[in-house]
Amino acid sequence: MRIASKTVYDRINSSLQTTYSDMFSAQEVVSSSKRINRLSDDPVGLVTVLGLRSSISNIEQLGRNVSMGKSWLRASESALTQVNDILTDVKALTVQMSSSNTGATQRANAAGVVKEYLDEIISLSNLQSGGRYLFAGTNTDDAPFELTTDDPPVVVYNGNTTEFSIKIGSGSNIAVGKVGSEVFGENWDDDNIFKALVDLQGYLETNDITGIQDVMGRLDGHMTKINAEISEIGGKTIRIEVKENIIADLKLTYTDRKSQLEDADVSEAIIDLNSRQLAYNAALTSASKVMDLSLVDFMV
Repeated sequence: MRIASKTVYDRINSSLQTTYSDMFSAQEVVSSSKRINRLSDDPVGLVTVLGLRSSISNIEQLGRNVSMGKSWLRASESALTQVNDILTDVKALTVQMSSSNTGATQRANAAGVVKEYLDEIISLSNLQSGGRYLFAGTNTDDAPFELTTDDPPVVVYNGNTTEFSIKIGSGSNIAVGKVGSEVFGENWDDDNIFKALVDLQGYLETNDITGIQDVMGRLDGHMTKINAEISEIGGKTIRIEVKENIIADLKLTYTDRKSQLEDADVSEAIIDLNSRQLAYNAALTSASKVMDLSLVDFMV
């Protein structure tokens, strides 16, 4: 049976399209260095790769959370360590000022020093990390502590009572921000660090030795409280560093698995491309001889 010339043409054209498509796919693998570039390349593999990409994205977000949390904890620890150092200096000052060998003038001068200590602790209590306040609970956009202009002044807390937490895993959160009122004193009473310094300043100005000695005793409790806060932060830092290592290991594992499924062997891909280019060029040469058709051929 004689095969019509148009049928031969159509078959050759179809074969050329297939050969060209194979060459194009090989070229795409070389240029992208990816074995899977579309669903048809490997449906099962692509689904797995997409799942791994999602997992890696989630892990990277957790990594950013952990990095931020560690910065917060370190900044908080540094601030509270400085607060403790100031309280230690204040304690030494009260010992000196409560001595009978110290006069009223010296105590009045020391009141100015205590005012500077108070301002420094307020500044530390309003410390920020990344533009957010560390001791404001979840109200991290506003400065938590403010010294009023009352006489005597008081320090008011403008934060809230919810600790600022970050997500470090599935269903796992850790508080990295502090409720400032719990750290420095919830009420304006003897348990309030700011009140101790305000009171001490007043006692020094009025040459009240009994009052100075009273503050001296309260300072021990304040330093114990601050040291406990520092210790708690240290424990959280250790926990978050462990989590940081776990996240890094998971990301490496998922990335390696994704690479095994998705990435192409570039050397093999180049060899395959060269082979397909040769096949396509050979097909073109062959087709050019067979398909040298005239209008008459199409009318058969």
